[in-house]
Amino acid sequence: MPLPLFALMLCVFSVGSAELVIAGILPTIAHDTGVSLADAGLLVTAYAVGVVIGGPVITLATSRMPRKPLILGLMGLFVAGNVLAALAPGYPVLMAARVISALTHCTLFAVCIVVASSLVPPGKEASAVSKVAVGLNLATVLGVPLGVLVDQHFGWRATFWGVVALSTAAALLVALFLPRDAVPVTAAAVDELRVLGNRRVQLAVVITVVAMAAVFTAYTFLAPLLTDVAGFDKSTVTWLMLVFGIGSLLGNLLGGRLADRALMPALTGILAVLAAALLALAVAAPTRWACVALMFVFGVAYFAVMPGLQARILTSVAGGAPTLAVSVNISAFNIGIAGGAWFGGGLLDLDLGLRVVVAAGAALAGLATLVALGELVRDRGAGAGAGAEPVAEEKETVAA
Repeated sequence: MPLPLFALMLCVFSVGSAELVIAGILPTIAHDTGVSLADAGLLVTAYAVGVVIGGPVITLATSRMPRKPLILGLMGLFVAGNVLAALAPGYPVLMAARVISALTHCTLFAVCIVVASSLVPPGKEASAVSKVAVGLNLATVLGVPLGVLVDQHFGWRATFWGVVALSTAAALLVALFLPRDAVPVTAAAVDELRVLGNRRVQLAVVITVVAMAAVFTAYTFLAPLLTDVAGFDKSTVTWLMLVFGIGSLLGNLLGGRLADRALMPALTGILAVLAAALLALAVAAPTRWACVALMFVFGVAYFAVMPGLQARILTSVAGGAPTLAVSVNISAFNIGIAGGAWFGGGLLDLDLGLRVVVAAGAALAGLATLVALGELVRDRGAGAGAGAEPVAEEKETVAA
């Protein structure tokens, strides 16, 4: 991988690890800060809300800034937020630190993807984007298990210090190897905003929100499900998270290939698999071997759906305002993450149990499947009515 792309990938890896690792260390944070598990889960919600609210605003406000200084500035703020988290004397300061870190997330991801596309010859953009986006996969496969392992041996504060070190290294690589003239042409703010009026974009956002709410209703409380329901020892959670992460890496590769062939059929089918996997996990969680197998399937389905969700947004925009389109997509992901974490925590507060939380995630995944199926039927009907190939749009995809 060329060093500029590697630097951008490492930025995505460090930010993605900080976002996702919180699910694996929630029990320790809850114990040390003296809050309930449900309240600790709000750290996931707060981060996602920060991404959703700050992301599009910051993206528009910085649309004309040179990309390299912007990336370095965002990484500097992200490092500062994680230093504050590591030093936080209690839950309120930790919550504030998570929000500060979250403000960088959306714009950083969007700019990294757009810059990666500008660094390669025409026709190689998708390959560059996929190389940068693999940082999010590695965050799941390596970042989360390593963060949980550090938490178990040195405490959750050490996990945040690890994020600080990784993020600092990523920023240094950007400073050294990213060309100073990496400044893609950007549209005016009003042109960027027009994308939000596109009906297909709006429904794509709905699918993304509901699908991610389904995932994070269950994923946020995966660690306590493994220990309290399946009966695994706390020390094994690291390796079980690695099983989930390996599944997610394979899912990204599989989802990209399927979306390249037929976007909406693949997206609809994968969402159905996600719903079935979560429902089966809710039923079979007390059986250890079944729990591990279904965690793997859950990881595959989770990341297999992501290329299709991204591609649906990009093909719906049809070339206009790419930076804001990606930013809105990331915001949609995090609206779902926030809603899922809040919804799952609310069910726990009602004493319905962790298995019911996972089953609720399955129900949301089923709802996302129905919305995607409606879009698939609409696309085919419109194509047939125009006398065109029903799924011509689906061939224009970008695999994450």
